Amino acid sequence: MDEAIIDRPEDWLGWAEAHREALQGVVALRGEMGAGKTTAVGFWLKAMGSTDRSSSPTFALVHEYLAPGGPIFHFDLHRLDRADQVAALGFEDYVASGQPCWVEWADRAGTLMPEDACEVRIEVGDDGARRVTFVGPHR
Repeated sequence: MDEAIIDRPEDWLGWAEAHREALQGVVALRGEMGAGKTTAVGFWLKAMGSTDRSSSPTFALVHEYLAPGGPIFHFDLHRLDRADQVAALGFEDYVASGQPCWVEWADRAGTLMPEDACEVRIEVGDDGARRVTFVGPHR
């Protein structure tokens, strides 16, 4: 487990470059609404060599971004209530693809989240800085 303080959104790029290997897998991305999860994903994409812009997948549930190593999948499961709804998205196929899968509100996936997934927790401090805690695996 390691912790970092992200004072400016641009600081995510250095953080992502330092955690590049972990970001190649399945990542449970946790944080309250407005914590900066989608902002973080945008900088993670840059660190992975993608020129795509991140956008909140709240309405689409999953976005696919292009990167030199293949697609990156970004899920937002906030609107789902149960693991069977997550399964209906084909979640297990995405995870089995071996491509990066970054999952917001990962608790909604239940046991569909792989045991070896990493976890990134984002907490907003009183000063607006983000405390980022990286752990893996998430269970």
